[in-house]
Amino acid sequence: MRTSFCERVGVELPIIQAPMGGAVGPALAAAVSNAGGLGMLVPWRADLDNVRQQIRQTRALTSKPFGVNLNLEFPQEQRLEICVEERVPVISFFWRDPSAVVQRAKAAGAIVLHTVGSAEAAKRAVDAGVDIVVAQGWEAGGHVRGTVASLPLVPTVVDAVSPTPVIAAGGIADGRGLAAVLALGAAGAWIGTRFLASEEAAIHPRYRELLFKATENDTVFAEELFDIRWPKAPHRVLRNKTVDAWEAAGKPVSGKRPGEGEVVATSKTGGPIVRYQSVTAGPDAEGDIDALSLWAGQGVGLVSRVQPAAEIVREIAEEARLVLRRLAS
Repeated sequence: MRTSFCERVGVELPIIQAPMGGAVGPALAAAVSNAGGLGMLVPWRADLDNVRQQIRQTRALTSKPFGVNLNLEFPQEQRLEICVEERVPVISFFWRDPSAVVQRAKAAGAIVLHTVGSAEAAKRAVDAGVDIVVAQGWEAGGHVRGTVASLPLVPTVVDAVSPTPVIAAGGIADGRGLAAVLALGAAGAWIGTRFLASEEAAIHPRYRELLFKATENDTVFAEELFDIRWPKAPHRVLRNKTVDAWEAAGKPVSGKRPGEGEVVATSKTGGPIVRYQSVTAGPDAEGDIDALSLWAGQGVGLVSRVQPAAEIVREIAEEARLVLRRLAS
């Protein structure tokens, strides 16, 4: 199971916990890393003290490599400097061209990842100095970079940037998926929705319940439905009453959506939550959880129970080994 990604990063297993904003903290990232994968923090918009605190808390919980994911749609220079100062071993970038920040991260000894949605974007990332490319397929939950499904995307990106390691993202939720993307030439799998079912994920119980009830047909890809904090940010969520009402109204633009501005829930830490707000339903949310932006990928039909994150990592790895052995025989 050791791949070029494992060798490069220094982990035992080619499993990366996707950076799911609002759901991930030091406990989840450290648990994945301790189990042999790579845990990822997501302090996209956190204040600087909080960024440093998350990194230090994670380091206190694990001696293994972990990463920090930064969305380049927001100014990240100061957060990147904290990652550099704290000697974060893996720094992952998302959205926009990473050229201006790659060398700063690498000069500090970090291994740099960047998420892309096409072979052309992958080549540009490698030309900018990125060490490992994440090829995100259209099936992915949350913020979606491209419009091509994982099956055709991953081998195309692998061919475009070889020998640079490629991580496959989108629709992978078990060991069969991991084995499949390894067969496509990927060096690992970037897994999000499955880790929402982990004990360590900081999400509302009702959100988790809805994930377990969902099938592979119960997610929706939208160009601009929920109010992501940057323009033109397509996303995939569970179908719910907010999605249904918006579609029934003809998918109107912001300002004309049904129920817009209505407070549907509240959070002790974040305050009122209005309909169409981009938010991860946390444990302290109260109100109509079913109406919120419930991020999930098309692999959600494979997610059915709560488990410790370490158990999820081990289960995925063992299933992948069994699949690969069976195919080899």
